Amino acid sequence: MLEDPKAVKNRIRTAHRQRRATLTPQQIEAAGAALARHGAAWAETLTGGARATVCVYFGVGMEPPTLPLITALYNNGHSVLLPVCEPGRELAWVFWDPAAGLEQSRFAPILEPKGERHGPDVAGTAAALFIPATAVDAAGNRIGQGGGYYDKFLGHLATAGKNIPLAAVVYDEELLPAGQIPEEEFDRPVPAILSPSGIRVLNGHG
Repeated sequence: MLEDPKAVKNRIRTAHRQRRATLTPQQIEAAGAALARHGAAWAETLTGGARATVCVYFGVGMEPPTLPLITALYNNGHSVLLPVCEPGRELAWVFWDPAAGLEQSRFAPILEPKGERHGPDVAGTAAALFIPATAVDAAGNRIGQGGGYYDKFLGHLATAGKNIPLAAVVYDEELLPAGQIPEEEFDRPVPAILSPSGIRVLNGHG
């Protein structure tokens, strides 16, 4: 009897969260610096050095730290959008700057920016998207935090015909062989990952 896909994802998610909890502050800091370096360089490649809008998220807890990436993108002149969780598993987006405050989300264990909220139409103008994951396999199947917000947001973009370059942010050990993550009907595969080792385009997405 095949294991339920949700049970498989929960098992993988739990294992990677446990591994993340063993990382030292020095390892986390080094990962954040590497993510910023590689992610900012990828954004410059996509935009040809022009200023653009980039969607990121604020990594919390043991997630790969994204504040260095957010700061690097902002310092390079880009407009940075961060997500806000809304009812119905919808995402709104707020433009970030260093003076912007952050607050605890009402719907998810994340920090969100304060400010005017924008819908998928504004996020759909982005030149690049960086989204969270707890694991991704080489076929592009992604395990998020279990809330379904990003699958729904990516569905909105697909319906609108928006094909924005996208990378899921993970640690190097969280890229798994193809076929290890089950694909469900609502899942949206990702074409690339950003890890401390750099940007990697996944099988079938090159």
